[in-house]
This record gives sequence, C-alpha cells and structure tokens, in this order.
Amino acid sequence: MRSKRLVAIAGGALLALFAAMAVSYVSDHGAGEKGLTAPAPTAAIIARGGYLARLGDCGACHSVPMRPAFSGGLRMRTPIGAIYTTNITPDVRHGIGRFTLADFDRALRFGVAKGRTLYPAMPFTSYYNTKPEDVAALYAYFRYAVPAASVPNRPTDIVFPLSMRWPLTFWRWLFAPKPSPFSSVPGMTTEVAKGAYFAEGLGHCGECHTPRGILLQVQAAAPADGPAYLSGAVIENYFAPSLRSDGPGTLGEWSAEELTQFLLTGGNTHGIAFGSMTDVITHSTQYMTSEDALATAKYLKTLRLPSAVPESRFVYDATEHDALKSGDASKPGAMLYLDNCAACHRPDGMGYERVFPRLSGNPIVQAPNPLSVVSIVLEGARTPHTGAAAAQFTMPGFAWRLSDQDVADVVNFVRTSWGNQASATSVDAVSRTRSSVR
Repeated sequence: MRSKRLVAIAGGALLALFAAMAVSYVSDHGAGEKGLTAPAPTAAIIARGGYLARLGDCGACHSVPMRPAFSGGLRMRTPIGAIYTTNITPDVRHGIGRFTLADFDRALRFGVAKGRTLYPAMPFTSYYNTKPEDVAALYAYFRYAVPAASVPNRPTDIVFPLSMRWPLTFWRWLFAPKPSPFSSVPGMTTEVAKGAYFAEGLGHCGECHTPRGILLQVQAAAPADGPAYLSGAVIENYFAPSLRSDGPGTLGEWSAEELTQFLLTGGNTHGIAFGSMTDVITHSTQYMTSEDALATAKYLKTLRLPSAVPESRFVYDATEHDALKSGDASKPGAMLYLDNCAACHRPDGMGYERVFPRLSGNPIVQAPNPLSVVSIVLEGARTPHTGAAAAQFTMPGFAWRLSDQDVADVVNFVRTSWGNQASATSVDAVSRTRSSVR
C-alpha cells in the first residue's frame, strides 16, 4: 500500500509539473499584442529611437568592450548563477533580425522573447509603460541604424534544473506590471509627467533604487505602490541611495537644478556619481536633453509622503576640523583619515567640487546603510566620463592597505564628522564586503 501511495504521489507530481510547463508554454507563446504594424523608418523616427535607446541605457548591458555594439555578452550575476546579455543587433541568426514589431514589443514590454519569459535582469518590469510610438521608434533604430553583428549568444552558467525557464512565466504573472502605455496621474503637470515617464519607464530607476522582495521582485513600480518606491536598495556591493525627499539620507536638500546637473554631468556641489551610477551617467543620462533632465528632476522632487516631516537642513560642524588643525587626531579613524583621505577630501571634509566629492553633508555618506562608503574605501571609484567633464579622476582602493578594523574606523569617522550623523558600520560588515569584492 505504501509503495502504491508513493507511486501515486510521484505520478501526481509529474502530472502537475507537466501541466505547469504546458501552461507556461501556452502563456509565453500567446503573450503580447498581435498585428502591430511598423511605421516607415523615417530619419526622424530612427533618431528618436536612438535617443530612447540611450535613455533606456541599452548599451550598458548589451555592449561590452572589444565586441560590436549591442552584440551582448555582459556577465550578470544572479543568485542561481551567471547569465549573459544577448545580441540585439539586426543579425538574422544570433540577433533580432527576424523580429517583427510585435516580437520586439513582446520582448520589451511583456518580457517574452522567442516563446519564453526573459530573466528579469532585462528590466521589462519597468519598460512595460513604453508608449507604442516609442516602441516603434526603438524597433526602427535597432533594425536600421545598428550594424548587424554575427556574434553568438552565450548560454547561461546556471545548472539544471535551475536553468529551466518555465518557472519564470509564473514569476512574471505574479510580479511584472501589466503592460500598458504610460498615462499621467490627475494633477500632474505636463513637465512632471515627462519626467515620470522616463524615471518609471525607460530610465528604470526603480530597478536599482527600490528594494526587492524575497523572490527578487521590485517592491514598488511607481509611487502609487507605496513609499518603498525609490527608497534605496542594495545592489551588487553598493547601496543605491533613496531618490525621495522624505527621509534621512535622501535628496531632500537637492534642488531640481542640482539634480539636473547631476544627471547631465555626474556631479554637483553635493557629490559625484559612483559605482553603477557612473555607467548610467556615462552611457545614458548625459545624453538627455536639458528639458528632459529637468523634467525628471522635478518629478523626483515630488516623491515625498504628504505626512512627511520636512528634513532639517544639514548644518556644518567644525568640531572635527578644528581638532585636526590643533593636532588632535584622537577620535577613532581621525589619523587614518589624515593619512589616506584628507589630501583629496580635505581635513574639513569639503573636497573639491566636481573633482573630489565633499564628504560633509553628502547623502551617500549619511545614507542609512554604510555599504557604499565601505565599498568605495575598499574598491576605489572613478568619476564619470561625460562631455561636460571629459577628465576622469580615480580614487584608489585601499583594500590592500587597510585592515577591516581600519576601514571600519575611517568609515565611521567620515559618517560622524563635520555634522554628519549616520550609523556606524562594524568590522564584521567590512569583512563580509571585502570577501565579496575580491
């Protein structure tokens, strides 16, 4: 009797598995809108598509050094193994040369290509709101302006059975927003709506700056989904800061004009881009029109809860600077700061604008999570390369020189000096970060 029960259970499990796979197959092959007709690829439409491709930062993932543009190959780590970005040139064998407009739309907004759900490393969960005319412009650009490159796609490093793709269909059902063209919310100005369209959609800001759930789903795709939207999140070895204006370590003190300057140049009086944001500035936002950048900045400035208490403005405190000037380096981390950091960031923590960022009042330094500061001390950083800032400046990593205790001490010194009031990191946290960046 027991063996019969086991056989029945096993048989039922197999039937359920096959049924789930069949449902996935039918869903993935039926996703998307049918009968879309591509407009004539005029020069204006292709140019618009090229601009949108930059706004969507397509090149950052689908182009790698020493390979043709958009031919894929970028290695992306996931909890179950590495995946590699695909060839999206118009090559008919390895790229999207056989894609119709409907196929392209299905991949971009629905997250389904060649009859299977894409890994959500492709931010279709943000691109879902792209307007039909912009989908058509992107399609025209990739079909007619990007040279075809016969570069084979690299298979994932994910081992079986985790490599099976059909479970992604159900993930998409559960967590991907329903594709629908962007529409502004009541009361939103035309300018702010333009910024919202970029930030919530092709700009896919939430993919890095919004926390994720246990199944790696973005917890909020838009402000209507709650205050988690753009509230800051850990990505790779960094803490992508909050882009809101209603909490500590946010951009509340940045004006719309300062945000615009940051998007276009990678820096302003408050700080300089670092980590993955350096690539975003270099490959994407520096190419925004000034009108689009300002619209995005004004949209970000609207992200605050109505009940939020206004943040008190940062007030510089000269206590640590005065102590250092008088020869008092008794505060833990002070001597390490003088020996390793002060030459560029200055003993007063004010840095040099657009070259070496100020540390006093810097929202990254004051963020609730110290991970970014720890990673920058260990790995170093490089300023973005833009048309407005052609010269790049590099901060060396200090992993080879400083112990975990040293790093913790200097990070805590920076986060609690010159008026900064941020929580401390620990030696154990530094050790874990060091092991992940080697």
